[in-house]
Amino acid sequence: MLDPAQLMALAAVHRRGSFELAAAELHVTPSAISQRLKALEERIGTLLIRRGTPCTATAAGLRLIRHHDEVALLEQALATELPGISPGPATLRIAVNADSLATWVIPALAATDGFLYDIVIDDQDVSQEWLRRGEVAAAVTSHPGPLQGCDTIPLGALRYRATASLAYIQRWMPDGPTPQALSHAPALTFSDKDRLQHIWVDRLTGGQASRAGFPGHRLTSSQGFVDACLAGLGWGLNPEPLVADHLATGRLIDLAPDQPLDTALHWQFARLTAPALAPLTRAIGQAARRTLRQA
Repeated sequence: MLDPAQLMALAAVHRRGSFELAAAELHVTPSAISQRLKALEERIGTLLIRRGTPCTATAAGLRLIRHHDEVALLEQALATELPGISPGPATLRIAVNADSLATWVIPALAATDGFLYDIVIDDQDVSQEWLRRGEVAAAVTSHPGPLQGCDTIPLGALRYRATASLAYIQRWMPDGPTPQALSHAPALTFSDKDRLQHIWVDRLTGGQASRAGFPGHRLTSSQGFVDACLAGLGWGLNPEPLVADHLATGRLIDLAPDQPLDTALHWQFARLTAPALAPLTRAIGQAARRTLRQA
């Protein structure tokens, strides 16, 4: 049997990035964390953590962390049938894109008891990789799968609108979002992984503007995108639920009302822990049906 305290120390060091932060999370000393990890590495016979800034798990370490998470979730599910076990809330690590978190995911999390959430925020195009590596138990992703050992449920599509303030449009796009205007008008980009603006520009201009490239501000905040558009800092693709009121009042203008961008999303989760995740899976599906566009 593997020592749960040692596995917990391994997971904490990897996820917090240092022995000190792992010790603070588990309410022990850094020396205790080091001793537990050393004992586990001696037991397994291989390096589990690469010491550095930050500390990260090796492939063997990631496999053990996944085992630790799966056991915790399975015990949580067992407690519903055997209340005498009462392991307490299980920490559930999931990967979610920022726009889903800002528009529809939070109510689903709040509606599900029994979990403490550790949310990894990453682009929907890459969130599946967190699940593939075993670092999360489930993910909201744009990839339908299949992924080995996982099940996938289609959720619907999050609709985006290309928006900007009237003052911004008068300054940068007086003739509308033409290829020439888009090649000079500052855009908003979430990160290097964010391709939404490029996809939308490609579709609108037949690739003319994206081939030339366009300038942009980088801003890793969904609400920050909206605020930046309102302030006239740039134009950007915003989730329709976040900007519907601003569009209705004229505080924001849709650059091309007939050219929304729909991004299909899926709920993907490890098959082994599906019974433990079932309440959250139901809540995720219900929340998605209320907000996302259904086929």
